[in-house]
This record gives sequence, C-alpha cells and structure tokens, in this order.
Amino acid sequence: MSDPMVVAYTKKRDGTLEELGRTEVIMNSLDPAWIEKITVAYHFEIVQPLIFHVYDVDTKYYNLPVKTLKLNDQEFLGEGSCVLSEIVTKQGQSLTLDLHNRNGNRGLKNLGKLTVHAEETVASRNAIEVIFHCSHLDNKDLFSKSDPFLRISRIVENGGSVPICKTEVVDNNLNPIWRPLCLTMQQFDNPLVIECFDFNTSGNHVLIGKLQKSVADLEKLHKQKTGASFILPASAQHGHEKVLKGQLFVDQFCEKQLYSFIDYVSSGFEFNFMVAVDFTASNGNPRTPDSLHYIDPSGRFNAYQQAIMEVGEVIQFYDSDRRFPAWGFGEGQLMVEGVQGIMAAYASALNHVALAGPTLFGQVINNAAEIASQSLSYNSRKYFVLLIITDGVLTDLQETKDALVRASDLPLSILIVGVGGADFKQMEILDADNGCRLESSTGRVATRDIVQFVPMREVRGGQTSVVQALLEELPGQFLTYMRSRDIKPGAVNIAQTSTSHATI
Repeated sequence: MSDPMVVAYTKKRDGTLEELGRTEVIMNSLDPAWIEKITVAYHFEIVQPLIFHVYDVDTKYYNLPVKTLKLNDQEFLGEGSCVLSEIVTKQGQSLTLDLHNRNGNRGLKNLGKLTVHAEETVASRNAIEVIFHCSHLDNKDLFSKSDPFLRISRIVENGGSVPICKTEVVDNNLNPIWRPLCLTMQQFDNPLVIECFDFNTSGNHVLIGKLQKSVADLEKLHKQKTGASFILPASAQHGHEKVLKGQLFVDQFCEKQLYSFIDYVSSGFEFNFMVAVDFTASNGNPRTPDSLHYIDPSGRFNAYQQAIMEVGEVIQFYDSDRRFPAWGFGEGQLMVEGVQGIMAAYASALNHVALAGPTLFGQVINNAAEIASQSLSYNSRKYFVLLIITDGVLTDLQETKDALVRASDLPLSILIVGVGGADFKQMEILDADNGCRLESSTGRVATRDIVQFVPMREVRGGQTSVVQALLEELPGQFLTYMRSRDIKPGAVNIAQTSTSHATI
C-alpha cells in the first residue's frame, strides 16, 4: 500500500515551478481523500497553470512535518496538470486529471487519476445595498454648479483610511441622487469616511465636505429619514472645522446576497469572445518590416498577433464552444474555431485585403451589440467580450459614443488595444476611467462603463502585461451587469472549505 501526499505548484512564465503547498500524508491507501487545503490566489486576467505531483512517502518520515520532507527521498507516483480557470468554470468546481510520468506520457501502466476540487474562500456573501442623495451642497464651480460624487473609505487600525467604493459623477447638480452602492460584510466592522467631491477633469477634485458614520448609523438615517450634515475640516484658510448646510441622506438600505464572479462562471455562465482588427492603410504595407501588420518569418509576433493570442488565451477557458466571430474593419464577419483559428484567419486576410479607408468603430460595435442583443432572447448566461485592435485616430468618434451608450445596456464589454505611435486621447475618452460617463448625441448617458483601453507601447516593457492591463476590469463589468439586472447564478455552494481528492 502507498502512503500518498500531493504537492501543488504553479508554473511561472519562464517554465519554472513554484510550490504552493502540500497535503497531509494518507496512510496505507490507494484511494486517498485529503483534507488539507492549499490556498491559491485566483487572477482572472492571467492564465495560471497548475502542476500536481503525487508521492508515496517513506514510512521513516511519518512523524515529520510534510513541509520538511525532501521530495527526492520519496517515490514519485505521477503528475497531473491543468489551468486554474479550467477548475473554477466546471460545475461543482471539480476537475479529474489523468496522472502521467514526468515526461508527460502515461506509458503502459495506469498511474491513476487525481480529482481537484476548488471552493472560493469568502468571509460572507451578505452585503448592504445603499442609495445616497445629498441636498444643499456648496457650489465649488464659478460658471456652473458642482459635479459631485461620493468616495467611501474604511478606517483601518492605524487611523488611516482605505477607499472601498465611489459613486458616479452627477453633472451640474447641488442635490444629486446616485445609483445604488454595495457594501460587503467585511467592510462593516470599521467606521466609514464618506467624502463628497466636486469632479474636475484634471483629477484635482475639490472637497465639498466629509463625515464619518458606521453602517449602523447609515441604517438609522434611513429609518428616521433624517440627514447628516457634512463637515469641512480645519485648514489654513479657516482654523476650525465648519459644519455645512449640505446634508447626506440614505434613501435605501437593504440586505442582499452579493455573488462573486466565480459563483457565476462555476454555475454555467460564459464569456463569448469576438475580435475586430484594423486593416486601414495607416498600418503600412504588410509586406514591409516597418508595417504594424508585418508577419516576421522568425515567428516573432507583431502587436496585433500578440494582443489576439494573449487575450484569447485567457478568455477561451470561459467559452465552451470556442467559436469566435472575427471582423476586419470594412470586411465581413468570419466564424473561426479557437484562438489559433483567429490567428490563421488574420494571417490569411493580410494576403488578400487591400488596406484602405478611415478608422471606424461604430459599425463594429453595432455588430457586436446585435449579437449580444439577440442572445438575450434565448440565453441570459452569456456575456460578450469584443477585442478591438487599432492603430489609428477615430474618424467616427460621436457615432462610436452613440454605439457604446446603446450597448451599455447589453451583456457586452469592449477591450481596445492601441498599437503604433498614434495619439490615443480619444480612446481614453471612450474608456471613461476618469469617472465621466459617456453621453450620446441625444443626451443619453451610458448606464455603465463597458470599455477598457490600453496602448500596447505603455505596457510592453513593464511588469504588467497587455492582457492584465486589458482584462483587470472585466470581472467587475460582468458583475455590474448581472447585479443591475438581478441575474443570479445557479446553485451556489456556500461552504467555505476546500479539499483535494485523488484515486490512485
């Protein structure tokens, strides 16, 4: 009989293994079920390869802590590997792996199977949804009214504060009402600092007033339908704090279940990936090395190929059929199989597409929005992600804004990669990370921010990859959409434990 133990590793980009942890040793068992949990930090925006080594531990080491065991002294029984996102997207979050030798072969001998089970360790899914409004705020603008937003911070043990959420900006209004905010149970223990600012595009937001309240205080304000006065802290201009006329009110205070991103993807929710590539003339002749579309015979990716491959590699694990619509600006739609299918279609297109024309986003976004809209009638478990890769300045900025505002009601996010040396200020406007929501030509405001933009040149040489910079907001955009429509995941396992199980 074997005395098995599992050692879990993550595989780094350079191919080396980093140990994550070890299970306990199970005595005299060929079908062990381990109890010891191994903690892994889940990151949606990167591919996280996991390697599991199973060992038979020699009897003379029974009384030693598993962390001190020298693995070279133990008998190697087999290895299994997967990607973390493969586990979390499985219903039940369990994945069974065939064990094989270190060289990747199973050989003639059946080395057994390893079943890995994952559960999210969250303190609580309970949350409070709060709606705030203010009255009689001080005006900080000279020729118009203030553009207020709230920032909520949690006071920490050292007396400082950590921002936890903020509202949207309400333009030109001294009596604003904001959309609902969610506060999780982890944020309940410490007092909250609520600051009201006048938004400025420069980033130098002007403090209108602040106050400190506990979550219980906010509930009391709601029940009593009373307001709390803002205070302007002491400064060089006035040596004492000033109680202001402006007040904060709590219009809604209700408990709700706040499901996580993993709750959704493990119960059958999927991402559908779409790609649009800029084939305009400003990219240069693809047959010359100075072109952004030049395909290097050595196999080194150009910026377009790099963006397709890195984004697609992450998202493909969240799409069960891996059939991706792909467009070239001004070209028709293709339906391709997998990320390699997109890469092949891109290379093929360069052989017959005549690069010409302006950079137009509007039609591409409308096409993607139409696909997302059609899915609502038959499947509410799909969320669409459009990757746009472009080198140019937009020639249809207002049409693009109109398309994005319309699409903000749909299960759709748009990732934009800027390649080359163009001025991408327009893309930063579309990204709306400065807190100012997009507005259409008819005055309609986007219901949420669905765009994430990154210039390739900014991240190529740094620590953050293109993929991480692009994808870091995607789970939040997905959750904002699902929560705003009260779409809940399927059966959610609320247990807070995690185990690994094997049959060897």
